[in-house]
Amino acid sequence: MKKMTNKDYGKYVKEKSPDSPLLPDMLKAFLVGGIICVIGQAVINGWTAAGLDKESAASATCVTLVFCGALLTGLGIYDRIARFVGAGTLVPITGFANAVVSPALEYKAEGFVSGMAAKMFVIAGPVIVFGLTASVVYGLILVLFGLV
Repeated sequence: MKKMTNKDYGKYVKEKSPDSPLLPDMLKAFLVGGIICVIGQAVINGWTAAGLDKESAASATCVTLVFCGALLTGLGIYDRIARFVGAGTLVPITGFANAVVSPALEYKAEGFVSGMAAKMFVIAGPVIVFGLTASVVYGLILVLFGLV
């Protein structure tokens, strides 16, 4: 086997990698992410119109969007959208639901406990852990500096 330098390897990878149409990819991601956010705003407006206060409407909207993302993932629709638009489906809260449900569906054949339940947070778990850790650290900083 021929030894490759880092420069040779970089050249080899560049030759084998397909060119990415950056501008169309960014536009699709921006538009679909924006559409998901507009849907989220419509949902929060709907919960507010139904009589919820602003904070309760925000919580209900999160639950609604997570449910919709999980449902669309379970039906195979979310993954088809994600394949077409890429990163536009990752950022909103529906992307979080997709990140939890996808591994659960993938490993359901291995059983409820050792498959689905064990693998459900493979992707989303680190996000939850680091999010909670960051919120605790930020909270401690605010308390220590008397900003709360």
